[in-house]
Amino acid sequence: MIGEIKAKGLNSKRFIEEKVKEIQEAVGEGLAINALSGGVDSSTVTMLGHRALGRRLKTVFIENGLMREGEPRRVVGLFKKLRVPVEIVDAREEFFAALKGVTDPEAKREAITQTFYKHVFGRVVKQSGARFLLQGTILTDVDETVAGIKRQHNVFAQLGIDPREAFGYGIIEPLIQLRKDGVRKVGKALGLPDSTYRRIPFPGPALAARVIGEATPDRIETVRRATAVVEEVLQKTRAFQYLAILHEDRVTGMRAGKRDFGLQIEVRCWNSIDARVATPTRLPWAKLEKLAQAILRKVPRVVSVTYNIAPKPPSTIEAV
Repeated sequence: MIGEIKAKGLNSKRFIEEKVKEIQEAVGEGLAINALSGGVDSSTVTMLGHRALGRRLKTVFIENGLMREGEPRRVVGLFKKLRVPVEIVDAREEFFAALKGVTDPEAKREAITQTFYKHVFGRVVKQSGARFLLQGTILTDVDETVAGIKRQHNVFAQLGIDPREAFGYGIIEPLIQLRKDGVRKVGKALGLPDSTYRRIPFPGPALAARVIGEATPDRIETVRRATAVVEEVLQKTRAFQYLAILHEDRVTGMRAGKRDFGLQIEVRCWNSIDARVATPTRLPWAKLEKLAQAILRKVPRVVSVTYNIAPKPPSTIEAV
């Protein structure tokens, strides 16, 4: 059982010192590698790893075609300022090939997991000579996977999976005793800018977790554009998380006085502390109207915008 370190009692300086030592002891004189997505978890573990290993940690950004608008450029630019070199690995074709024809939520998560860890990252690890992957798994990831709420792409040991046997390398998880609020404290202490350590959560399967049904390049682009609108309009709400979801079925709408069978975007905005439970944010009607109009104007083929008002549980924060 994993012993939780609650954010309220967390001594960030001591935690960082302990984890730096643990990483150094685990890796020894060898090399480690980590994948940076730009979210608070992966950003925090990147800074922690570089403090522990310096140039012996290779950091890569896997361009899977499923990220937010402009994300690769933004992440590489930010970490260049922090003196952390990041290499971009273009794996878009591999991920979309793995997702082709897949509609079941758990099957999509499994396709992304296998493509990332076994194929793309396995290849990168072999080329680098690294023996360990430094990963930003947090306690909520483990809880939700073990409870069967959903399969998090980054949880293995708790499911009886040996990463070294399955993928050919060991995994180090220095943040696994923390929840999101604790990770934010550690990220701040490591020198991450406010815009990063306070950034809203983003799912491991990326935008594929926000497409109901098959995640094709075209459908990912639709939800990517909707996500950009939602994040722009709701960024000052101080909510825990806000996102756009693309539904599978087309709905009847009207454009230029004629019927238009278009797309439906669902917006979710959540109040939460650690993502275990969440309640929908009570947004003002004027804000919802502004949001809907912006999506209808900026995202092609969308004719319907809805707002989720079901709490977690029974709902979940993400759709997939």
